[in-house]
Amino acid sequence: ALAAKAIARHVCIVASVLLTLVASTIATTFTASLSPLLAARVLPLTREEPCVDNEKDCANGKLCHPMATKALRTSIDGSSIIKEVISSLIERDPDQTEFHQAAREILESLVPVIEAHPEFADNSLLERLVEPERTISFRVPWSDDSGATHVNRGYRVQYNSAIGPYKGGLRFHPSVNLSILKFLGFEQVFKNSLTGLSLGGGKGGSDFDPKGRSDAEVMRFCQSFMSELYRHIGSSCDVPAGDIGVGGREIGYMYGMYKKISNEFSGVLTGKDPSYGGSLIRPEATGYGLVYFVREMLQTKGIDIKGARVSISGSGNVAQFAAEKLLDLGGIIVSMSDSSGFVFDADGISCDKLAWIRDLKNNRRGRLSEYAQNFPSVVYTPTSSGKRMWASVGDVAVALPCATQNEINGSDAEALVKAGAKAVAEGANMPCIPEAIAVFQKHGLLFAPGKASNAGGVGTSGLEMSQNSQGLAWTRDEVDKQLESIMKLIHRTTAGTAKEYGREGDYIFGANAAGFLKVATAMRAQGLV
Repeated sequence: ALAAKAIARHVCIVASVLLTLVASTIATTFTASLSPLLAARVLPLTREEPCVDNEKDCANGKLCHPMATKALRTSIDGSSIIKEVISSLIERDPDQTEFHQAAREILESLVPVIEAHPEFADNSLLERLVEPERTISFRVPWSDDSGATHVNRGYRVQYNSAIGPYKGGLRFHPSVNLSILKFLGFEQVFKNSLTGLSLGGGKGGSDFDPKGRSDAEVMRFCQSFMSELYRHIGSSCDVPAGDIGVGGREIGYMYGMYKKISNEFSGVLTGKDPSYGGSLIRPEATGYGLVYFVREMLQTKGIDIKGARVSISGSGNVAQFAAEKLLDLGGIIVSMSDSSGFVFDADGISCDKLAWIRDLKNNRRGRLSEYAQNFPSVVYTPTSSGKRMWASVGDVAVALPCATQNEINGSDAEALVKAGAKAVAEGANMPCIPEAIAVFQKHGLLFAPGKASNAGGVGTSGLEMSQNSQGLAWTRDEVDKQLESIMKLIHRTTAGTAKEYGREGDYIFGANAAGFLKVATAMRAQGLV
């Protein structure tokens, strides 16, 4: 019996050994047959050290077998990646030409950044960047003074909140549509990032035209507009401000309606009157900030803003306060405009003349033709004449387009070059078409894109939000100093980023790259949301 057990044990051992050898041979053969496929599908380890204690992660936190991503390539074609993104968004929304222009201008400038930081091309980050987080559209019914009912369309595009609550203006103008608001919101994301404040980007408004409407009609429209918008905004969520067609009157009506519906007094809108939480300098901020930025830009070339002849387009909020600050710093303003035409004042628009224009536009709601009638030395040219302002202002050192988008074309740019212009800074949002920008850059003019040069408004809105949250009201000088510091920071950041990537003096690239890097870094950190 003992002998039989011993023999059986030896048989089992021999069988086990034979089975192990057979299994090993099969495994080796199978692995060898799959090795070409595995070599094609599995990336090599990114580090030489083995994993510790058989954990899934290596000592440096990276996966032992990382995903096949763009970031792991030794080099990527940033241009091809950007073209794919642009092609995709055009295919998705073929009719949104204004948005396509803004997206192309920003994205194409980011090619060097994507190639230097391929991780920002992963996980469809660029595709997520160009798509708003939320787009809201709603009807706005209201009645005029005769009792007739009208219906307009309201919008809020909440574009990106990676670095803070949505922040951007409300525009009331017949031209408002989703394409324009997406272009403005996309630009706002980068502009807000440049301020150094924790502000996301958004934009909104309506195709309602407040011109020619009574105060009562404007109030009824604003109240109807806010009766829907209030659901989507809040002091820590989305804080709108004013824009074209939305000034202190409109902000007041909307704030009153928000307060009534929500039963709370909070800093949900900026651009408010100081009597109910607004900040001093806020109305002046975009114009003042524009001039502060231009001064910093001119200093890089050793040019003094004092005594410089400056051509300004527009006669609204931005144009008026840019002119005011220029006069404070010793500049000479030779032109302003409105939708009916433009004025050329060879002697310069003085403080008294500027006060007259402000009364005309803000109180009497008149046209600049009246300015020319009151000051005989001024030349007025109506829009119907077909003459372009930028070719009619004589020799100028600085041009500040502060009217609306796409107001300077290629021929206007050539005219400014011939006029001896040294710098062009956008006071409005995207007033220069790409052809005009190319002319400026070809001839070596200093050119500041709006996301950098007109960011003073949103910067001071951020300061207003800070005052509201603290229950404080800063003095005029305190706010002005903070604004000046913000604009110096934006210039320093923009110029420094351009220099870092070998593009010194290219403010478009510097602004786009600096704004993008902050937002993209935050988006990566927060995951797929």
